[in-house]
Amino acid sequence: MSAVRRAVPVVAAALLLGSAGQADAAGYRYWSFWERTGDHWAYATQGPSATRPDDGAVEGFRFAVSADSADASRPRGAADFDAICSGTAGKPGTKRVAVVLDFGTRADAPSGEAPPERRTACARVASDATSADALAAVAEPLRYDTNALLCAIAGYPVKGCGEQVSAEEAGAAKDAADGARNDAGAAENDAGAAKKTGSDSGPSLGLPIGAGAVALLAAAAAWQARRRRDAAG
Repeated sequence: MSAVRRAVPVVAAALLLGSAGQADAAGYRYWSFWERTGDHWAYATQGPSATRPDDGAVEGFRFAVSADSADASRPRGAADFDAICSGTAGKPGTKRVAVVLDFGTRADAPSGEAPPERRTACARVASDATSADALAAVAEPLRYDTNALLCAIAGYPVKGCGEQVSAEEAGAAKDAADGARNDAGAAENDAGAAKKTGSDSGPSLGLPIGAGAVALLAAAAAWQARRRRDAAG
């Protein structure tokens, strides 16, 4: 049986693992599957073997430590179909699917492994292909366990499959994910501010720097005045 046929919904990973683990599990380390709608990622309601994306779809896979789908970390970075598939021409009888592969942070990685850099790829597959077909076209080798659960994409991680992690590991992964979300939010805010001012060259630094300089001067003046009063006394 081929890897594509053996693929089961990644979205079911948490359910499969949850039924086998303890009720108070801190989290699990696994690949999650996402679909891009407009400017936002949505956790897929079906797995890649059951999803048949349209031409122009953007799909993402994220490796992370998560307790469940509500806690799962989204793929990071830009995810624009035109940018990802600009170099892949369409052909009759095929469709193009933009695939985002986010291998997670070091806190998400199994012991002794380092996550590869995030990357994107454009899969040109048959018009009736599934998301699993698209993934297999751009991210081999894939690895599955005996229950056909997707364990590795592009050979990562080398071993392990949806294993339960300690509360300490889950906490570290959550902190790393929160930091990434904050960075992404700040970048989006900066981009929005640039659009409002009609500039795309980045956030203006003039006001923060000016305000900081004024604050430093005021503090220095207060310190000098305090020294004079102490000397006079």
